[in-house]
Amino acid sequence: MGRDKWRDKIDSARKLHRPSLKNWECDNLAARHNFPKYVADVTNRPENEASSLTPSLRQSHNYEEESIPRVVDANECSVSEFVETYERHSIPTVLKNIPTVENWAAVTKWEIDSLSENEDLRHRLMKCGEDDDENSIKIKLKHFIKYMRDNRDDSPLYIFDSSGFDNDRVISREILGDYSVPSYFKQDLFHLVGENRRPPYRWFLVGPERSGTTIHIDPLGTAAWNTLLVGMKRWVLFPPHIPKRVAKGRDFIGRNEDDEAIHYFMFILPRLKRHYTSGISTEFGPFECYEFNQYAGDTIYIPNGWWHAVINLTHTVGITQNYVSESNFDPAWCSARSGRKKMAYKLLCKLEEHYPHLAKRAKFLNRRDQFIMKYDPLEVEKREKEARKHAKRAKENERKKEKHEKNSNRDWNEKFGKKKHRNQSNCSENRNSGRKSVEDCDSSEMNSEYKQSQEKNDKLRKLLVYNSGNTNTELEPNQIDFGHCSFGKETFDESKSRNLETTQKDYDQSNKSGMCHSSVTKAYFPGGDKIERSAENIYENDVKNRRQRDLKRSRRVSP
Repeated sequence: MGRDKWRDKIDSARKLHRPSLKNWECDNLAARHNFPKYVADVTNRPENEASSLTPSLRQSHNYEEESIPRVVDANECSVSEFVETYERHSIPTVLKNIPTVENWAAVTKWEIDSLSENEDLRHRLMKCGEDDDENSIKIKLKHFIKYMRDNRDDSPLYIFDSSGFDNDRVISREILGDYSVPSYFKQDLFHLVGENRRPPYRWFLVGPERSGTTIHIDPLGTAAWNTLLVGMKRWVLFPPHIPKRVAKGRDFIGRNEDDEAIHYFMFILPRLKRHYTSGISTEFGPFECYEFNQYAGDTIYIPNGWWHAVINLTHTVGITQNYVSESNFDPAWCSARSGRKKMAYKLLCKLEEHYPHLAKRAKFLNRRDQFIMKYDPLEVEKREKEARKHAKRAKENERKKEKHEKNSNRDWNEKFGKKKHRNQSNCSENRNSGRKSVEDCDSSEMNSEYKQSQEKNDKLRKLLVYNSGNTNTELEPNQIDFGHCSFGKETFDESKSRNLETTQKDYDQSNKSGMCHSSVTKAYFPGGDKIERSAENIYENDVKNRRQRDLKRSRRVSP
């Protein structure tokens, strides 16, 4: 039953980690003729193989005959010697025997059998991957060890746990108590900002064979050390001047391959090396690539900016940690000030207290690059001052807007209030005189044209004349829509038999039936002198048209 349970847990973790991969054994890399053959091949090669450097490249670029990485015994190398010789010059180094020299309990307690029997650790959840949303996928250590011993996945899951150090007291007590930071890497400037503020920087590693990490550079300009307690790993290193696309081998990924460590080491990296060691010229300078094996008890020092990838040749257990020292302070500071703004300012404050010369260096780098720190007090005060000025300006603009609206309303009332009152009086007079008045004179729809036209009503009525039988007849107000400045909306019938003066009843009936008694209909004129001229034109055109019609009729009637 327990066996079935751990398999279910592993299947669930697989689906979350790589949901698109249905068969984790599709390439059958665990078969004897695949990965085991690769392991036998790389373990029989010369140690610290710099196979990518041809002798001509070595000579033309004055490379030292000593290989990379350097190999140093911790029993024979002092801390100061390591710092001055290797760390300050960013030379990758293998430090032998640190766990035994510094008496780590992990040498015995981290054997795979010991971990599976450790009651404090075997039930703890540890991170073995991430889903597509970068959420951690966790599994109990006892289930993972069973999976590690019995799996044939091409690229297995890999415990790479950092959360336990801070969030799980049991894991923190058990693991941190079994090892100590090597004396060569004691200086870690990021510890000044506190454990809660700094990004993740240490990981407990448990990996099956064929698992590993893809090619990458450590974040925030940090360097790293990696100590292996159990098993064997294969490393590849590229110097900082090698472009990302070249290091990742993106131009050499074959069909049905990805950038997983197993594909990278077995297929992509050999193609990449064959291509760039064929003597072709490159725009990034000399091509360099270093491969080597790491054995139990070895500690690898990786300088900042170096590309590196790792594959587990056997089941492995180890510990790794990123750090910042004075040797790599410049790149770490330049990266942290833009990537971790709050942490960088906190670090600067602590440096002024504990390392004044580094604080001075950090300020010099800021001036050199014209970099302004977001959380610097002077900069914060400047931003607050700008914010206050902006708020004051916005408030003034709002006050001016309200004042303008108030003045506009007052001016409108002063300009049109009396006219409205007069117009209402005129409407009342029209009602009292029995004539049809404009509808809703006091409504909001009364526009400015209407207001302007009221003073010219009498004059306009005299200009709009119906000429019939040499008799001038004045149009009534019910024939003029003063509200829309429309003249001759409804006029008299052309028939001479119809009375020249229509009644209110006839006018309403003609409106309902849609009849139009004249060619002068719904003309629109803005006002003023233009209204007078337009009215005169209407009159002249209307008289001319009627006379032409009368002349045609008289010709038809005459014999």
